[in-house]
Amino acid sequence: MTAPRNGIGALRRTTAETDVRVALGVDATSADTGDPFLDHMLVVLVLYAGLRLQLRARGDLPHHLAEDVALTLGRALREAIPAACRRFGECTLPMDEVLVQVALDLGGRFYYAGDLPDPVYQHFLRSLAQAAGWTLHLRVLRDGDRHHLIEASMKALGRALAQAMRETDAPLSSKGPVHWSRGEP
Repeated sequence: MTAPRNGIGALRRTTAETDVRVALGVDATSADTGDPFLDHMLVVLVLYAGLRLQLRARGDLPHHLAEDVALTLGRALREAIPAACRRFGECTLPMDEVLVQVALDLGGRFYYAGDLPDPVYQHFLRSLAQAAGWTLHLRVLRDGDRHHLIEASMKALGRALAQAMRETDAPLSSKGPVHWSRGEP
């Protein structure tokens, strides 16, 4: 992705608990949250999605940090979705002993069903899908090492996202394109 649509590129979310900055469509990918594992998972996600991201975040607790990063990234991704894209993506991905499956719909309706045994990353994915307006299903088909399971989930989500965001001649919906506006009709 060379540049997000509508000029969306940088987004910042600040609360009393966190400060998160996200930029999409940049020259190189980096993530700096102060949590090396979260940084690694963010880089894996965008790498497999074919995106470029610069993210910097600080937070008071690991749960708040992961949640607010997911909310900010999700909103940025929602704004970057091409108007006419494939909309749906799916990936079943092995990583050593684990096997995960992700099915994704970028259609603007939030739903999350997942069974990651790690509560922080389960909440991360729910928050990401909610902020992005995605329907996201994640199934663990074969359990194993926690690191492998979370990383395989991020890779599978990235691959599904790359499929879904692929531009097409027309939106894949019987409704046609959905247009939103603010103010008086």
